[in-house]
Amino acid sequence: MDAKEQQRFAALARAVAERRDQTAFSHLFDYFAPRLKSWLLRQRMPDGEAEELVQEVMIVLWHKAALYDSTRSSLSTWLFRIARNRRIDMQRRSRVRVLDDSDPGLQPSAAPAADATLESEDRDAQVRRALAELPREQQELLRAAFFLGQSHSEIAAITGLPLGTVKSRIRLAFGKLKKRLEAQAI
Repeated sequence: MDAKEQQRFAALARAVAERRDQTAFSHLFDYFAPRLKSWLLRQRMPDGEAEELVQEVMIVLWHKAALYDSTRSSLSTWLFRIARNRRIDMQRRSRVRVLDDSDPGLQPSAAPAADATLESEDRDAQVRRALAELPREQQELLRAAFFLGQSHSEIAAITGLPLGTVKSRIRLAFGKLKKRLEAQAI
């Protein structure tokens, strides 16, 4: 394509952008649609999909001709780039993902054994009893840190306590909890 022809196509694209000139669009369609389809077929795209994609590209030309900048590329380059990008998008959408039913990540977890469930319930009850024996302030600090997920800094800001005090009281509460749980295990 020579420079004179590129200028003519750029002028036709401007006519489409500025005046919605159907005659100009028709000339562009007649010239570029077969070339785009031929290129897509050479890319091993099925005939029907190639035809559909050419229609999409030409619709883009009709609606977004104002975005074409003749100083940056030829109209041919712009349209073929749109076709290429649309073809890639179409391929991505059409990929079928097959899940492997035997994948361990897709299998439900085995139900815990009855004895494991009872042990877990016993352990939970022991922890609750040990927590209940702690002073109220230490219970609240542990609850904020481990059940509400608050950081030590957040707890300090909420309670008005210095950060070091929050840390030492949580550490003290853990020490008491450990001793009570060890005593219950005996």
